[in-house]
Amino acid sequence: MTREQAANEVKYKITLKLLGMLLNNELITEEEYEKIDELNRQTFHPQLEKVYV
Repeated sequence: MTREQAANEVKYKITLKLLGMLLNNELITEEEYEKIDELNRQTFHPQLEKVYV
């Protein structure tokens, strides 16, 4: 894994954590969570995305 790929993994993991917080505090819906997560996957291209699901 390159540095760039590792950085994208970290960025993606951070976005998951933040999205989870927004969802838990009912600031976004489950549907919004899923849409944003899909956009983040397209942006960061995490290689380990199947592990995070």
